[in-house]
Amino acid sequence: MSLYTRTTYRNLCHWVYTSGGDVPDNAVAGGVDSGEPIFIGRAKHEDDVVPGKVVPSHRVCYVPYAGAEHANHSYQVLVSMDESQFDWVPEAEGRLPPGAVQGGITADGEPLYIGRTVHEDTLTIGKIHCSHGCL
Repeated sequence: MSLYTRTTYRNLCHWVYTSGGDVPDNAVAGGVDSGEPIFIGRAKHEDDVVPGKVVPSHRVCYVPYAGAEHANHSYQVLVSMDESQFDWVPEAEGRLPPGAVQGGITADGEPLYIGRTVHEDTLTIGKIHCSHGCL
C-alpha cells in the first residue's frame, strides 16, 4: 500500500529531525508493532535517504536497504497538522497512485515513496522503490 494525499497542497506535511526514539507532536502513524504504534520516518543510509519506521521503544528508525533492516539513531519523522488528508491505497509491482508521498531519494536521484505492508504479522512501514517493483 502507498501513502498518498487527497490534495495537491504540498505543505500538508514536513519532516522533523530527531533521535533516540523521540516522536514529535503530530507525527504520522503508519502501523503497529507488538501493539505499539509505529511512525513514518526516514534516515540516511549509504548515500540514500530511505523511508522507514520509527518504533519509539526501540529508540531508532529502521530503514530497509539491500534486503535487510538497518537501525539509525538520528532520523526524521513525518509530521502533519491534518492526518485526515492521507490515505493508504493498494499498489502493486511498483505502480504508484497519483499523489503518492515521496519519503526519500537514492544517490542516483530516484525517488523513494512511503509504503506499508504486513510482514510477519506486523503492519509495518517501508519504501517503494519503483525500479525494483516492490516494497
